[in-house]
Amino acid sequence: MLENIDKQYVLHTYARNYVNFKKGINATLFDENSKDYIDFTSGIGVVSVGHGNQKVADAIYEQVQNITHISNLYLIEPQALLAQKIQELSGYDMAMFFANSGAEANEGAIKIARKYGRTKFGNQRYKVITLEHSFHGRTITTVKATGQEKMHSPNFSPYPEGFSYNNVLNDIYTSIDDETVAVMLELVQGEGGVQPFDKDEIQQLAKFLKEKEILLIIDEVQTGAYRTGEFLASNLYEIEPDIITMAKGVGGGVPIGVVMTKHKDIFSPGDHGSTFGGNFLVTAAAKEVLTQLDEYKTAGALDEAIIYFEKKLNEIYEKYSEYFTQKVGLGLMRGLRAKDEETLSAIIKSAFNEGVLVLKAGKNTLRLLPPLTISKEEMDEGFKRLDNAISKI
Repeated sequence: MLENIDKQYVLHTYARNYVNFKKGINATLFDENSKDYIDFTSGIGVVSVGHGNQKVADAIYEQVQNITHISNLYLIEPQALLAQKIQELSGYDMAMFFANSGAEANEGAIKIARKYGRTKFGNQRYKVITLEHSFHGRTITTVKATGQEKMHSPNFSPYPEGFSYNNVLNDIYTSIDDETVAVMLELVQGEGGVQPFDKDEIQQLAKFLKEKEILLIIDEVQTGAYRTGEFLASNLYEIEPDIITMAKGVGGGVPIGVVMTKHKDIFSPGDHGSTFGGNFLVTAAAKEVLTQLDEYKTAGALDEAIIYFEKKLNEIYEKYSEYFTQKVGLGLMRGLRAKDEETLSAIIKSAFNEGVLVLKAGKNTLRLLPPLTISKEEMDEGFKRLDNAISKI
């Protein structure tokens, strides 16, 4: 019945799996028949502090009882405090704008870059270089910024001009011209196959761009909020970008996007805006999420979880070496490169049947993005089920 309602009234933009989840506790979900599933997806990297988090629920409930939304025409206390918290955790002297999603955050980043190009240089600089296999969103602009030809369907053309793509980092140096204003990168390509870049190469590129006064935009929509083990992957790579975007795990389930920049005075009133962005509800929730994650990291629990998860993942990788060609990723953003797409599809389907949720990335990567607070018991059970799933294909 519910499946029929969904098919009749909801646009078919996703190939859904029609399971009806009713409850979640940390990294465990329960469907309408009380069957439990270990969640190695966290809503595609969103549910950073787990399902059914009581403190986040309390923060939301307390806020909703008072004010949910008033618009950005007025001071929003939890928004200001969240901005301060993000700045402190990042260690970067930046100011930020709050949006509703990663795509919106990346739109904001592109607007900042283009205004910088217009006001900084005598000629108009507007071009942004990204990488092949990148993913930056699904708006008309951010889908064009995405370096995947399959995303540039003629059904949605024409697309905005000003974006080009390189296959490897070293090609960026020779691709820059006098109209280039920014380079936009994910330090670990999520949709592109959970592929981290070499730290030295990133540092060399960052230094070069700084010398040329070309902006470095780091898309941390998926890597931010401790997903790679540090608050930002930029911290892990020891670079200082000009612009950073975040979303997903920052809100722990509520929709939020963040664009932060060291160019604090780049925008003037009216240059950018959002009706819902950074309202009382989402920033109160996000502030609680980041407080919990900060405490979790400081206590050493996050590092322990990463080490244990990697150990369990390595056991699967070694046991089923005939199915996997490479182990990839950082922190709790992990992947196993399958030998082909057919094998990957079979693993994902079998895993669901065994009660463990996993994801696909790129053409042939099994992607694992568990809640950062996943327990050892949930890891044990999840990998046991994944082992059973792979053994049955």
